[in-house]
Amino acid sequence: MQDALRGLSQRSWQHPISGRPIQFGVSTLERWFYAARRAKIDPVAALKTRIRTDAGGNRTLSPTLIAALRAQYREHPGWSVQLHYDNLLAVLGAAELPSYSTVRRYFASQGLHKHKRRSRAEAAKQFAPREVRSFEVEHVNACWHLDYHECSRNVLTAQGIWVKPIALCIVDDRSRLVCHAQWFLDQTTRSLVHGFSQALMRRGLPRALLTDNGAAMMAEEFKNGLHALGILHQTTVPYAAYQNGKQESIWGHIEGRLIAMLEGVNELSLDLLNRATHAWVEHEYHQTRHAELGCTPLERYRAGPDVGRPCPGSDVLRHAFRMEVTRVQRRSDGTVSLEGRRFEVPSQFAHLHCLQLRYARWDLSNVDLVDVRSGAILCALYPLDKAANASGERRLKTKAEATTPLARGEVAPLLKKLLAEFAATGLPPPYLPDEDPS
Repeated sequence: MQDALRGLSQRSWQHPISGRPIQFGVSTLERWFYAARRAKIDPVAALKTRIRTDAGGNRTLSPTLIAALRAQYREHPGWSVQLHYDNLLAVLGAAELPSYSTVRRYFASQGLHKHKRRSRAEAAKQFAPREVRSFEVEHVNACWHLDYHECSRNVLTAQGIWVKPIALCIVDDRSRLVCHAQWFLDQTTRSLVHGFSQALMRRGLPRALLTDNGAAMMAEEFKNGLHALGILHQTTVPYAAYQNGKQESIWGHIEGRLIAMLEGVNELSLDLLNRATHAWVEHEYHQTRHAELGCTPLERYRAGPDVGRPCPGSDVLRHAFRMEVTRVQRRSDGTVSLEGRRFEVPSQFAHLHCLQLRYARWDLSNVDLVDVRSGAILCALYPLDKAANASGERRLKTKAEATTPLARGEVAPLLKKLLAEFAATGLPPPYLPDEDPS
């Protein structure tokens, strides 16, 4: 048998997984032979790879070392494994610490991965214990995604300046349909309202909108507009852009296909970029089969079920996206200051001390005075026209506004009462009259 085993050990065998040639020693073959002979029922099963009895445990790291390692990880989750190892080496010494490979394998087996640094510790506390799951709403227009993206190409403006355009894109969650996409030269609230209003007029009012915590999305005008239109505004957790992953994936399509097809255009203008984007979205992206959906975004959008609502007119949208502020009226000339400009208040509201105004910071031609209690619009306010007021024409104040006291020749009621009470005491006047006043 020893001669047979030595002959087998000198042969080359093909590894069943890697396919490479491999040889086995005499002792290994002998051990396999006796193990197969002892298994009378299934000798092949006796030679299969068995799970180690200490699998899942750790033979090298002591409980004290594991406790110190986990305590250090809780305090510094952003450290690398090498930095953890070096700090443990400085604290415990080389005699108490195994090799770096052992520590690294323990980190990997326990899921102790390096956390990305975040400037806000509160954001890490909020999201660290939560697992990441893919989601999709059950109805079309139940949830929209909105985000900005800076283009990799520059556009040439009419002033001869190269500028990085910024894309605003609104996507339906269920169908992945692009409700509206447009390139702007800035990322202000005015551009956001302009693009989002077009999406509402094209697709209707959604139930909810998911955005990040950008300055434009958190502006008072935009939040008040969503509230007025009955759209629930939901924001992602700070520093967790993957919550808006459906929106983020579209940027790859735009850069990889649309912008790539424009690389031959040397003097790319904003108008050409917007026209090309609209054509690409409607005739390629909406018509291309989505691998996850199993159909095109347009087919999924039409299949429904749809919970969208009809969109009101453009005037209603323009009046919705405005903010409300409180200003004190100047008593001298009946004006209020707003964004560095003065507005005239009608005389019938001159008695109000604090005024509630509704306006958009980019459109001071539409400023309304509203009732604090009901929110109803009382009147519109217009900028102060000093040139028109220089004509000298003034309206007379009504009688209710007159401030000249009426002369009735009588003593005030309170003073009359005090004189009667003093006369009832019978005391003489507490003064001596001057008999010679001259």
